[in-house]
Amino acid sequence: MRKLLPGNRTTLGDRMFDTFNYTFLFIVFVVTLYPFLNVLAVSLNDSTDTVRGGIHIWPREFTLENYKTIFEYDNLVTGLINSILRTVIGTILGVLSSAMVAFTLSRSDFQGRKFVSIFIVLTLYFSGGLIPGYMLMRELNLINTFWVYILPGMVNAFNIIIIRSFMDGLPFALQESAKIDGASDFTIFWRIIMPLCMPVLATIALFVAVAQWNSWFDTYLYNSSNPALTTLQYELMKILQNTNMGASDANSFRGVAGEEAAKQVSPESIKMAISMVTIIPILLVYPFLQKYFVQGMTLGAVKS
Repeated sequence: MRKLLPGNRTTLGDRMFDTFNYTFLFIVFVVTLYPFLNVLAVSLNDSTDTVRGGIHIWPREFTLENYKTIFEYDNLVTGLINSILRTVIGTILGVLSSAMVAFTLSRSDFQGRKFVSIFIVLTLYFSGGLIPGYMLMRELNLINTFWVYILPGMVNAFNIIIIRSFMDGLPFALQESAKIDGASDFTIFWRIIMPLCMPVLATIALFVAVAQWNSWFDTYLYNSSNPALTTLQYELMKILQNTNMGASDANSFRGVAGEEAAKQVSPESIKMAISMVTIIPILLVYPFLQKYFVQGMTLGAVKS
């Protein structure tokens, strides 16, 4: 512990230690923040000027043409709407369904809890595979439907284990006393357990939301033939593929003239603009969940 001298003066060793800590944290802060600022600067810089290099944390020739080119691409707005819907609906239903299963498994009076828990854990190690999964979606008539984004991921084994571990730390006497007062199992779950589990639920909600927002492969597998069900990430992936073909393929950006697009945008600028489009929504949500996220991540760190 730090030794305080008379008059609350610190020793030379304490000041050197504080200086080292602050310097180290500042370096970590710069190393962490610089890549994001660099991506933002390149995305806002003129494409022809970006080719020269030397862009660091501030655009040399500011322009919004890179973002304009992206949003003029067909189906991007439709994909954005679908991505928002699947993220909101998928997060709410995913967290709620996982919490309900976890609540059942956390109850000591549930006779089959051990068998069901083992069965759920096994799904983390074994899966049917890609082709059986596709055949299952087809047999369930989920191909070319919006619900193929929601239903397969509603109950997640990892999320169930995390939520159940948190619920196991809650006194079971709370449920027993509520049961004596005449509360039903649903009332106990909704009015007592859910409010107490807000930290872990917020953590899981962030995990599910990020996974839903970033997902594009399920669109490619199940809904690629239906433009009305496309997602933002899938459309951005197609744009990225087109830009990787070089400026000669700039006419693939429908709604923008080929030669003009080739002059105005470059693959590097488009990549950076796409990265910002995908990152910003998550950055806007995270501050509201940060407090609960930190509490949820420290689950089990302290034992009483």
